[in-house]
Amino acid sequence: MIALTLAEIAEIVGGRLHATDGSPTVTGPIEFDTRKVTEGGLFLALPGERVDGHDFAAQAISQGAAGVLAGREVDAPAVIAPPVEAKHANAYVLAGDKNGEGAAVLEALAKLARHVTDQLKDLTIIGVTGSAGKTSTKDLIAQVLRPAGEVIAPPESFNNELGHPWTALRSTEDTRFLVLELSARGIGHIANLCEIAPPKFGAVLNVGTAHLGEFGSREGIAQGKGELIEALPEDGVAILNADDPLVAGMASRTKAKVVLVGENQKADVRAENIELDEQARASFTLKTAQGDAQVKLALNGPHQVGNALVAAAIALELGATPAEVAERLGAAERVSAHRMVITDRPDGVTVIDDAYNANPDSVRAALKALATISRATTPARRSWAVLGPMAELGDDAVREHDEIGRLVVRLDISKLVVIGDAARAMHQGAHLEGSWGEESVLVPDADAAIALLRAEIRPGDVVLVKASNAYRLWRIAEALLEAGTK
Repeated sequence: MIALTLAEIAEIVGGRLHATDGSPTVTGPIEFDTRKVTEGGLFLALPGERVDGHDFAAQAISQGAAGVLAGREVDAPAVIAPPVEAKHANAYVLAGDKNGEGAAVLEALAKLARHVTDQLKDLTIIGVTGSAGKTSTKDLIAQVLRPAGEVIAPPESFNNELGHPWTALRSTEDTRFLVLELSARGIGHIANLCEIAPPKFGAVLNVGTAHLGEFGSREGIAQGKGELIEALPEDGVAILNADDPLVAGMASRTKAKVVLVGENQKADVRAENIELDEQARASFTLKTAQGDAQVKLALNGPHQVGNALVAAAIALELGATPAEVAERLGAAERVSAHRMVITDRPDGVTVIDDAYNANPDSVRAALKALATISRATTPARRSWAVLGPMAELGDDAVREHDEIGRLVVRLDISKLVVIGDAARAMHQGAHLEGSWGEESVLVPDADAAIALLRAEIRPGDVVLVKASNAYRLWRIAEALLEAGTK
């Protein structure tokens, strides 16, 4: 963050000083975990389900923090955030925030992030949203842009009303590109995030069924995702997926330049001649107005082609050549954990850890990658889909889980292990689609899945593990890899 005194921060956020004359200067990063506080930093006092950050204010100061941003008075030098207006309160949802103190701190944090990003005149802000693929695409964009200047991007999926300003405040005078992913639980959420750090580039990847319970329909999701495109300035650039009609249709919602990407012949940045190797790594011809180039990705899964095209379009708009883009895409590595991490055990079992999160679109993409990898050899390898519940689907949960179970059968996946009663419809759908025998198994929890897999997988098998992140099913993949070393 740029250097600011506590007095300046209080003025920016409309707060008041407490136990300080305001002279201490914040020169380090902002943190809400005392274990990560460094010299000169600013500690965010946020209430939680188990502990309240306000109770750790003095500890943060003892560890070097210059001050605290708090929702009430604490035993440390602090800026006390003003109460949140009722009309804004629903934009900030924190477990354990009974008195609105957390909402006050988050709104103050948003104001601070907006002030800092407005001061950085050489900063280009890039926003990415979509029902699936935000984190992988954000990671790709950051890597493709890094040769052109310092890039700040959030770790993992830090993309909400806390993660968004927290990431933006990592920017300094040396930062050239701020790459942000934007999530939403309802209409207005992405618009609010765009107010915190106004993007010049906005990319919408797809409109699927993630968060269907909150939005009610795919059209509702499209309305929410398109708020990113509406926020762009006239001299901005909207990157839209030409292969998704609901996304391509957002072109009418912006005055910014529109660049279409995809396999569609109408796409301005297009992938042709796509081929997948034995680990579902794609190679393709990148077709652009500036010329063509051959791309070979090190990332796994056919869905990475679309992600790569978004990164390519942004880099091209910022002055890179097709050859430079192709080289950078080929060198891009997986950054975020538990996303298509493919590991071969010594005994030949391949474990695909894609368990960080799941929605119908990302599960379909992962299953197609599993099918591609298992069929890359002759004879085909035995394939396992180990799937847990997909969250936030509302009234469509049963139907969406049922459809995934049916897709497993259509893709001729050898074995399906469904975890938890919330995903039971997946198991039932598999049985209804093709009259399977014992190929689909419903188990109560991760431990039961681990026991089953350890007993039944054999050398050469390919195992995919995927579920919504609340279920933490990556421990199944970790258990399988640990077993493979014994």
